[in-house]
Amino acid sequence: MAKIFLKKNEDKRIKLGHLWVFSNEIAKMEGEAENGEICALYDAAGTKLGEGFYNKNSLISLRLLNKSYDGDFTAYARKMIMDALELRRTFYPNRNSYRLIFSESDFMPGLIIDKYNDTYVLQVYCFGMQKNIISVVNVLKDDLGAKNIFSKNEGYFRKLEGLPEIDHGYIGVIGEEVIDDGKMKYEIDLSSSQKTGFYFDQCDNRDFIEKIVKGKKVLDAFCNSGGFGLHAAFAGASWVTFLDSSAAEIKNAWRNFSLNSLIAETEFVTGDIFEFLQKSIDAGRKFDVVMIDPPAFAKSRKSFPTALKGYTKLNKLALSLVSESGYLVTSSCSHHVKKEDFFQTITSAAQKAARELQLIHYNGASLDHPELPAMEETAYLKFAVFRVF
Repeated sequence: MAKIFLKKNEDKRIKLGHLWVFSNEIAKMEGEAENGEICALYDAAGTKLGEGFYNKNSLISLRLLNKSYDGDFTAYARKMIMDALELRRTFYPNRNSYRLIFSESDFMPGLIIDKYNDTYVLQVYCFGMQKNIISVVNVLKDDLGAKNIFSKNEGYFRKLEGLPEIDHGYIGVIGEEVIDDGKMKYEIDLSSSQKTGFYFDQCDNRDFIEKIVKGKKVLDAFCNSGGFGLHAAFAGASWVTFLDSSAAEIKNAWRNFSLNSLIAETEFVTGDIFEFLQKSIDAGRKFDVVMIDPPAFAKSRKSFPTALKGYTKLNKLALSLVSESGYLVTSSCSHHVKKEDFFQTITSAAQKAARELQLIHYNGASLDHPELPAMEETAYLKFAVFRVF
């Protein structure tokens, strides 16, 4: 096994629990390793810090496994997956669908597994994990009884790792699944859906908004498959507007609304969200609860300034639509936008919209997206509920 030695003082972050070693932190390497091989990591004094997947062509040169790794990756994968499954079953005992593996947070670097009943959708963004993916597939098949396993990767992240921008089918077929988040059912066509098929990260937050929507007029912007709006209707909202730029997602939202036999008054609107918000403002329209859950505006550091302007503009428009003493429910899933940046955009938006805010609730992603306290990269979702005056 090749050995990687860190430069002096580059070990502090690793010793605190961070799992990435960047190329500019490495002093030297003893031995040779192909991309995807497991190498041992040492500090400058020669103390072993752990082992992980090596990739000489990536900015992240080493992705560490946790300390339980003993040289048998198949056994390691089985332990990590079964530990992760037990955690999800603890928090969601009545659900059969959730994020099963959240990459580094579950000590499976560069791997995401979303579970849809007996179907498992993978995203693989680590060279070493791709090299060993059959071990993962076999655990899902043999230990969890998976019937369908396939990948739906984002090419951008595969490219960063030097992996081919392709997907794989491992067993079974890609088809449709009807899942539930504990309350609402969703019909998902995994062959055509966005990302892996469903945004599990907002499930706990969708539950929370039920506290504020009874008897209210609600706007669910960037509604995707309808999650927030469905929970609003379930909790007694008098009116729900489902809004998305994708006609396919609006169709999905309507289908899911019907699937759950909900009875609120509704409208389903396909269109540009910024344009809809502005036209609604111009028409003097108001909502008691405005919920915005946009896609990531900041895919990279380079796009950060533009993203902040976009979030500020979006929140200003949304705030202008909220009735007196109503609620703004706002999110950001951009990793590069930190919590303080997120709140800065909202307070700036409130100033521009001449509104006052009272923070009622703040949260991150759902419990099937654990975080590592020493690794801020694992905490990407910001979710906040404000009362608006």
